[in-house]
Amino acid sequence: MFGRKKSTEPKGTAGIKHLAANLQDQQLRFEIIINGIEDGVILIDPQGTIQLINPGAAAVSGWPVDEASGINIAQVMPLVNEKGEPYEAADNPFTKVFHTDQTLRDNSAYVLTRSKTQVPINLSLSPLLNEANEVTAAVAVFRDVSQERAEEKQRADFISTASHEMRTPVAAIEGYLSLALNDKVSTIDNRARDYLEKAHTSTQHLGKLFQDLLTSAKAADGRLTSHPSVVELGAFLEQLTTELHFVAEKKGLFMDFTTGTSSTINATKAGEHVIRPLYYVHVDPDRLREVITNLFDNAVKYTPEGKIMIGLTGNDQVAQCYIKDTGPGIPADDLPHLFQKFYRVDNSATRTIGGTGLGLFICRKIVELYNGRIWAESEVGKGSTFYINLPRLSTQKATELQNTANSSTELKPINSLATS
Repeated sequence: MFGRKKSTEPKGTAGIKHLAANLQDQQLRFEIIINGIEDGVILIDPQGTIQLINPGAAAVSGWPVDEASGINIAQVMPLVNEKGEPYEAADNPFTKVFHTDQTLRDNSAYVLTRSKTQVPINLSLSPLLNEANEVTAAVAVFRDVSQERAEEKQRADFISTASHEMRTPVAAIEGYLSLALNDKVSTIDNRARDYLEKAHTSTQHLGKLFQDLLTSAKAADGRLTSHPSVVELGAFLEQLTTELHFVAEKKGLFMDFTTGTSSTINATKAGEHVIRPLYYVHVDPDRLREVITNLFDNAVKYTPEGKIMIGLTGNDQVAQCYIKDTGPGIPADDLPHLFQKFYRVDNSATRTIGGTGLGLFICRKIVELYNGRIWAESEVGKGSTFYINLPRLSTQKATELQNTANSSTELKPINSLATS
């Protein structure tokens, strides 16, 4: 019988070759997958050096794969804002990703290509961690969204133009209806008055719809007008609460304004003086009034009975105001989407009351104008609370800003700053 031929290779060599072949196959498959992805994919090390770049990334950046490999990401993918201004190092996601264990996203960035063309991108950056939970590399995935941005701008321009043009005839109709309802101008019977009042209410609602559409279009593309000044939130909210509480009382709801732990609506003991902290912020008071009023009106509409509370608190860095109600609450699944354009919670209450789903979107855009944050917390059956965080100014900074604003006039006392 013929025996099996013995291998002349050293022991273990065959295994090593097999492993090497497997690794080569895995690398080849990996490269095929990465190169086949239409989106741009770039792998960078902690120094920002590009270790891998696929054809999709090369097409967006304008850098060939062989030239971009081994180059710093800041040279191949310089990020700028819509005005063409370079990102600060502290705000650049390619830098920030190495100081976090979370995926970073930027959907408003532009990349300055090799030919100096600004290309809008949606960018996602994921850190790669080792066993010691240290970031050893990062993977950037991005895509050119020029077409999407152009289409979005066309939609916004259409909404803006249509809303502006339709407001004029609607305003005229509302004016004529007001004249018809004026006893000094016309004489009508009670039945006709009832019809005209309903038509007038519907016309006002339509006018509000067009105004919301116009404002949302401006908010979406950064055209919202804003004239910020120093505002002391305590005095501002107290005055606004005084104006709003009639709306709550008309529906039979109790109204309260609280600063810290002390209510300023409820009566204090005779002779008692409450010293409250001053929360200065730099915002447009008219825009902030629009946000608070919108949140308050929503609370009134969706609260059949109970209480609505406007509150103010904060720390050295943040001034926080909130609107709390005892309404039916908001399902947990809806909370993350509340501030999206045209989003409405689908329940019997919202269908009965109506609305465009634009109010909270506009509120978010206004708050973000001042580097603030707005969000909601709620539990079904236990009411909802909407929070607004705004950067707080020190008294010294508030005084400096007010001095600058009033450089040609006499400076107001700092304690009287409210709604200039």
